[in-house]
Amino acid sequence: MSELKIYMDKDIDQNIIKTKKIAIIGFGSQGYGQGLNLRDSGCDVVFGLRENGISWQKAKDYGLKVMSIKDAVKYADIVQILIPDEVQADVYKNEIEPNLREGQYLMFSHGFNIHYGFIKPQKGVSVIMVAPKAPGHTVRSEYVAGKGVPSLVALYESDKPKEDLSIALSYASAIGSGRTGIIETSFREETETDLFGEQAVLCGGCDFLIKNAFETLVEAGYSPYMAYFEVCHELKLIVDLIYQGGIEDMHYSVSNNAEYGDYTRGSRIIGSDVKSKMKKILSEIQNGSYAKEFMSDMTTGGHKFNELRKQSQNHLIEKIGSEIRSSFAWGHKDKLIDKNKN
Repeated sequence: MSELKIYMDKDIDQNIIKTKKIAIIGFGSQGYGQGLNLRDSGCDVVFGLRENGISWQKAKDYGLKVMSIKDAVKYADIVQILIPDEVQADVYKNEIEPNLREGQYLMFSHGFNIHYGFIKPQKGVSVIMVAPKAPGHTVRSEYVAGKGVPSLVALYESDKPKEDLSIALSYASAIGSGRTGIIETSFREETETDLFGEQAVLCGGCDFLIKNAFETLVEAGYSPYMAYFEVCHELKLIVDLIYQGGIEDMHYSVSNNAEYGDYTRGSRIIGSDVKSKMKKILSEIQNGSYAKEFMSDMTTGGHKFNELRKQSQNHLIEKIGSEIRSSFAWGHKDKLIDKNKN
């Protein structure tokens, strides 16, 4: 195991990024969070967007400098691509690549398109990554609170690694990550571990574990409201304990009864058969078959994606959860987060 190196603000020259012109392509969650943080850190930031689109007006409402994608690329020293994975290659080919010049930096917050070869950068352009480990709205809220979210940084086939790393670290510091910690990785490692984490645990694993537990209780005759509280609502309480002190901190905080149930029943739910399935999922990520499947569906209308999304949205747990959240003091009847991902 290699030694962990964590960069903090004290290790980084944030003035480096202030000498560069930055074009953020996209104004979804990450574009919003990173862009506003860069602006508030004193950086020269423009947003490259579809002219007169929804995001164009939203960015202008924040008082931000907005240009067409083509003009933003021509203006910038650093082009940070923060649009959805499935459209990056097309936008890059048609609007970014023709306007790039030698010596510019091409930046990403996820290595998907570079690692799997959907985008093949031209020679003379440095490719770097700064990947905050949180949604863009959290990147923003933590920064405003005087804190920050951790980030990963990576270089792609760099012939000047020291200079490129200093740019990536300075950018990460300017969005607030130097307040918490920045770790160096690779495009391959970030991409494959990120996809696996999402599919096996954070989204896929968690989603289906919750839904199956909810269905088990409801089908056994228990109230769907009680089922929601026990297997969905309380999950945040457990995750918060793990977040602050690891699994053992969670064990310390829960009852002996709950801890015993963890040790004796958890492996009956998540056993060796699950691990073998995880290995299969990881192999599909490593060999690129998942990436091809995703891009094939999304670039031909997203029919499978849209049908699966509709099924999820229509699950009983969503109706019950919405009712509970809107009825309790901790609920939010108005959505506080703009769910635009573009």
